[in-house]
Amino acid sequence: MCQLLGMNCATPTDITFSFRGFSQRAGITSDHCDGFGIAFFEDKACRLFVDNQSAVESPIAELIRNYPIKSRNVIAHIRKATQGKINLENSHPFMRELWGRQWIFAHNGDLLDFDPPLTGHFTPIGNTDSERAFCFLLDQLVAKFGYVEPSLTQVFELLLEIAPKIAEHGTFNFCLSNGQALFSYAITKLHWLVREYPFKPAQLIDLDVEVDFSQVTTPEDRVAVITTEPLTQNEVWQAFQPGEMILFQYGQPIQRAFTQVERLVREKANPTLKRITRADQY
Repeated sequence: MCQLLGMNCATPTDITFSFRGFSQRAGITSDHCDGFGIAFFEDKACRLFVDNQSAVESPIAELIRNYPIKSRNVIAHIRKATQGKINLENSHPFMRELWGRQWIFAHNGDLLDFDPPLTGHFTPIGNTDSERAFCFLLDQLVAKFGYVEPSLTQVFELLLEIAPKIAEHGTFNFCLSNGQALFSYAITKLHWLVREYPFKPAQLIDLDVEVDFSQVTTPEDRVAVITTEPLTQNEVWQAFQPGEMILFQYGQPIQRAFTQVERLVREKANPTLKRITRADQY
């Protein structure tokens, strides 16, 4: 399957350090070679770069590794194809407009027999299960909120209802952003950390590169990094629990919850737990 990388920041920040290590997994330290993409938000709009070449070979990826584009929200993806051809239209992240903002989505996993009815407002361009899931999520947001843009908390609550239903079809780990914040959800594997003052050095796992962030940051900076597998070897990464959703804003988690997927996992381990129908939030 694929790998995800997300970044949410208090101040505009570049992702070159993390992307250098992450992109090595597209053919050098791992085999995610079937295309890559990355999106950088600038307020409501974003710059989206995709390629059906691997992030190791792509000249676009080489540009990203060396061009410090600053953004508060970034989503990147390296693909190992399970559904859909290896071509440009199937390269993540995917982008659509909703409520006057660009929305960006990237997925890690494999959804079997997932062919939900779509309204036609959002139509897949490629033929991946991932893009179908994205269009379905946006359809559900429009069905719930219509033409009135909801709050981030309202979006979060609706995603808590929809995500486990999609996850019934297989593995559903994703990052989603509209430029205001970053939503992340994991069924199997996703990790995160927050870098903040006082900053320390960080050493990549996939590349012999170290950066002392205390030399290139200010006390106002704060960065949350979300990734499938930890990127550094000398920092403490937190693993998502199965069915956990986290909303990141200003470089930190502001809302976290377990969906019904995690509730069912815990009930199997402890049958005395009381069944509930809503998300178990904390």
